[in-house]
Amino acid sequence: MGNRLDGKVCIVTGAGSGMGRACAAEMARQGGRVVVTDINEAAIEETLAGIAAEGGEGAPFVCNLRKPDEIGALIAFAAGRFGGIDVLHNNAAVHETDLTNQTSIEELPDDIWDAVYEINLRAIWLAIKYATPHLKESKRGPAIVNVASTGSFVSYPQAGAYCATKGGVLMLTKAAAVDLAKYGIRCNCYCPGAIDTPMVQKYYEAAPDKAAIMSVLTGAHLIPRLGRPEEVAKLACFLASDDSSFTTGAAYVIDGGTLAWRGVNA
Repeated sequence: MGNRLDGKVCIVTGAGSGMGRACAAEMARQGGRVVVTDINEAAIEETLAGIAAEGGEGAPFVCNLRKPDEIGALIAFAAGRFGGIDVLHNNAAVHETDLTNQTSIEELPDDIWDAVYEINLRAIWLAIKYATPHLKESKRGPAIVNVASTGSFVSYPQAGAYCATKGGVLMLTKAAAVDLAKYGIRCNCYCPGAIDTPMVQKYYEAAPDKAAIMSVLTGAHLIPRLGRPEEVAKLACFLASDDSSFTTGAAYVIDGGTLAWRGVNA
């Protein structure tokens, strides 16, 4: 597994923390040259420090995914810095609860809907659009890996914008796989359940009854715990690598068994 991504130029969005940081680190560990991008410059530097400490190769780029021109600049930077692009990993996402307390469908502010849509779905389309000319030139098995969600298949309370956009990511992945097959570009996504990331940690760290919140988060998991970012990162690297060379347009569920049943553990 050590050289699964040997020499490949990889872009990872939202790589400043959580699954994005784990994916960037694992891609570098497996031989990739990684462009670490996030809106938070300090978080980027922390991710890069971890990569450098293990002897990996990375480069920083601060990017606001709500701004199309910055997405274009990110793609141009990656191609210029490393001489091309082989892997585009669209990891960044946001949940409406990160932005407002008014989260039900009937009260969600228009601007919050727009923010979730622009980050979770539009930015993925734009990154794919801008990266495709470079991916077409890749001789190292070009691949796109998107992060969808169990929310691509089922909905949750207070998550209308999140689930709508994650359903869109699933179908955009399939559409991209169809349109880009003629160039030899594969496009897949993975769909995490509750993973132990800052986005999830905020729910149980702020709760007066952490055990109760953890029970809610993991109750539908057949594997009775939160997923770990490094587990997700290994799947992302598989989909980015030639080991998945006959896989495109697919959605890989990594959810501890959540979608396998209709139950909740007591």
